[in-house]
Amino acid sequence: MADGLIVTGGGRGIGAATARLAAQRGYAVCVNFAHNQAAAEAVVDDIKKGGGTAFAAQGDVAKERDVARLFDAAEREFGPVRYLVNNAGITGRIGKFTDLEADVMRGVFDTNVIGSLLCAREAVRRLTARGATGAIVNVSSTAATTGSPGEYVHYAASKAAVDSFTIGLAREIATQGIRVNAVAPGATLTDIHAAGGEPGRPDRVKGRIPMGRLAEPDEIAPAILWLLSDEASYVTGAILRAGGGF
Repeated sequence: MADGLIVTGGGRGIGAATARLAAQRGYAVCVNFAHNQAAAEAVVDDIKKGGGTAFAAQGDVAKERDVARLFDAAEREFGPVRYLVNNAGITGRIGKFTDLEADVMRGVFDTNVIGSLLCAREAVRRLTARGATGAIVNVSSTAATTGSPGEYVHYAASKAAVDSFTIGLAREIATQGIRVNAVAPGATLTDIHAAGGEPGRPDRVKGRIPMGRLAEPDEIAPAILWLLSDEASYVTGAILRAGGGF
């Protein structure tokens, strides 16, 4: 039986690219979505057409009951889940911090931080109960170290929290055979820019990047898959920067 993998926010961008590549490499993939079922189902259809195993499952990662239900659904579909990619994330509105509403801040932290914590906790609890090994990859951002002034310092702060969580959890459970790492992409060509209110942001920021361009989601997914794989068997608590030199 193929190893079970949950990719949160797997219907778009980096999550979708990760789900497709994981299926190509033999994982059975649960493509999680919060609202956009059509996008998640499209990813599942692509995977199945390529001979892979996948299904879509709804769930808001910031809600404890939804997270438990998500893992239950994955286990019913293809057995125990050994791998998790915490990809679901939002930026909130792009703009100056002083113009930001408190509800936006809470929403970003609920999804990016609480969501990652809840999903990781569920994965570790289930792996530990079975005495199984596994791996978790959190999707962070280079914003965690740049701070993203004038754009979304709240989002940067949430990703810094993800980095800290990655290191702490990795060290806490290292002896249990469960590895925890993160990939920190730089600016990537996804719909996250439009969702933040500035679809033209890629053209505005590409000059800051030493490589002179934004990443494609398919350039980030291999880094995630490497950290999940046995090739990274001695890697835990690492934050792999994939920012084009930024």
